[in-house]
Amino acid sequence: MQYGSQPPASGGNNALVIGLVVGLVVLVLGGGAVGAFLYLNAPDPLTTVTMPKITTIPEPSEDTSDSPSNPPVTDEPTEPSATPTESDSPSAGADSPLSDTEFKDWDFKLGDVALQAQKVGGWTYDDCDPVDGKGGVLAKNDCEQAIELAYSARSGHVKAVQVIMAFPTKEDASATATRLTSLSSDAVKWRKDKTHSTYAFGKYAAAAMGKYVIYTVVTADNTGKSQAPRYLSYLQSDHANYFIWR
Repeated sequence: MQYGSQPPASGGNNALVIGLVVGLVVLVLGGGAVGAFLYLNAPDPLTTVTMPKITTIPEPSEDTSDSPSNPPVTDEPTEPSATPTESDSPSAGADSPLSDTEFKDWDFKLGDVALQAQKVGGWTYDDCDPVDGKGGVLAKNDCEQAIELAYSARSGHVKAVQVIMAFPTKEDASATATRLTSLSSDAVKWRKDKTHSTYAFGKYAAAAMGKYVIYTVVTADNTGKSQAPRYLSYLQSDHANYFIWR
């Protein structure tokens, strides 16, 4: 997919906190989700990219008794492909179940921006229980099924975990994404062992696209923190836009 200009740099972030990206991609066909978006001077007039607002929220309490643990493994991780592939193109119909195999290594190109990340794990769940975190937000909004993806970039200095969830209707998905943007990162269970245990950058994005919610967590150490906002913005936007065509 071809896009336009890159998001503005968000600067350094030395606090060890999980942040929140509020950015719901607007899909013009059929109503779509509500949020900030930008039409670009690209050959395809329907191509959009989110320009998210990044907001820092307080670090969760050190008392982890109520914090979600890593979700149980229901399938073995898929093996990453040997070399990066082009940005993913839809390989499944709109009504087919989600599968982590729909997504390969991430190779993103946008003008003079080139970002790559190796897929280091993928998990497909029969329902949303393994990723439903504190407060049961996903169950309350009738989440049907989920997948989880893990990526590593910049020789491990930037890491990402992405949880993608399917809902009965786009209204359910939009309500879930809106709710998640007002909560801390423990509202979704994601594989913390696939991100940095301590980090100089730690933020997440939640967005709705049609009947799907895309939830992306990116962490980075001091070496990778300057590039981490770009990975968060573009990985979130690219995979959200994937569901325009799915």
